Amino acid sequence: MRTRLATPPVPCIVHATVFDAFSWHPSESLEWLTRDGLGARDLPSSKNPPGLGFVLRGEAGAFPFLPREDAHLHLPGVPLPEGATMLAPWAIDDATDLLYETRTPPNDALALATTSLAALYWGLHDWAHFHSHGPFVEIAATELQCDASALAWLAWNAETVGLDGATFDALCRFARALGEERCADEGVSLDLDALSPRRVIGLLPTPGDVRLSAPGGAR
Repeated sequence: MRTRLATPPVPCIVHATVFDAFSWHPSESLEWLTRDGLGARDLPSSKNPPGLGFVLRGEAGAFPFLPREDAHLHLPGVPLPEGATMLAPWAIDDATDLLYETRTPPNDALALATTSLAALYWGLHDWAHFHSHGPFVEIAATELQCDASALAWLAWNAETVGLDGATFDALCRFARALGEERCADEGVSLDLDALSPRRVIGLLPTPGDVRLSAPGGAR
């Protein structure tokens, strides 16, 4: 199942020193590959989930600078072409640097395959990484920007992916709790209210699904 998700540019919500090339290639959209849609709906944890992979696009051997592995080993059940490869799971940071250094638009090189809500959340988080370059020294702030972007894109595409308001609220609470842990580890203070449902939805001009702002949904 192939779906095109809209991933419009999300404004920067952190201070200017976090990135040296914020939105160097403005995000537009992402090809999302699944077996039958969202899949398992358990909330994410801080760990990288199974069933998440960035599949290499184009002909075999395209984008040779990106480390790769056999996609079928990591994405059982997701219909992929024979011989499909994916970005090596350990190479997210490397890919962030390499895409920037070669000025390769992420959407030209990669499609996102997932089997769960947790995988989609972290995949969109990584998608935000790919579009902005920085030294990754201010980790809590860098991750705050990427969490906010992932949540904003989920809100925009809520109807497409089958996300309801209650689950979106829970994702925002998860992201905030994780942000609090990062800030404590780093000894910094950041505006984590930026991850509230209301402010996340406000990052983009039009929420993707009115359910997220309905009574009992996002606030």
